[in-house]
Amino acid sequence: MCYVKCARYIGYSLVWAAVFCIVANALLYFPNGETKYATEDHLSRFVWYFAGIVGGGLLMLLPAFVFIGMDEEDCCGCCGYENYGKRCSMLSSVLAALIGIVGSAYCVIVASLGLAEGPKCSDAHGVWNYTFASTEGQYLLNSSMWSKCYEPKHIVEWHVTLFSILLAFAAVEFILCLIQVINGMLGGLCGYCCSRQQVRTCGTVWRSSPVVATRLHSSP
Repeated sequence: MCYVKCARYIGYSLVWAAVFCIVANALLYFPNGETKYATEDHLSRFVWYFAGIVGGGLLMLLPAFVFIGMDEEDCCGCCGYENYGKRCSMLSSVLAALIGIVGSAYCVIVASLGLAEGPKCSDAHGVWNYTFASTEGQYLLNSSMWSKCYEPKHIVEWHVTLFSILLAFAAVEFILCLIQVINGMLGGLCGYCCSRQQVRTCGTVWRSSPVVATRLHSSP
């Protein structure tokens, strides 16, 4: 598969993953569709780290759009050499992929910590705390413990589902960006897989430019 086409597929996949991360993070602020828990500071502290909105979302859109727009780069020019434009853009995409790796890693870490600590909820006495913080994540395997949270209703299911979505999509983003690091390096070092016709067309355009034509006529 062409290096640039591979990058474009990765870019489109990252856009969808970023959208899911943003939506999942946004829903965490509204358990049962209510806003009072956010205004009363009764949400998990990890919700306020904006891992899905920033790390797995907005920060991920930067490399995604870079990868998608690579096919529009000029394949005829970079540093004055024919057909080096794609190679330069492939190598530069590695930097964008590294930004994506940082953002997705941040989202993975925050989502993992959020799942391990569990939601902030009210117990039978109306006391708000992190009921499952001391279980080291074992509550995830024992749903009978979830009834200890009285308010918000179904907060454990809400918390676990959305943080799991963040973790899953951020992990996918991390893998995709890592693939693009390898793909970008291969594309930059081994060359862009244009067809021979594309290369000939690029060479014709390059040699027929006024500057090049002048140099060719003036040469002995």
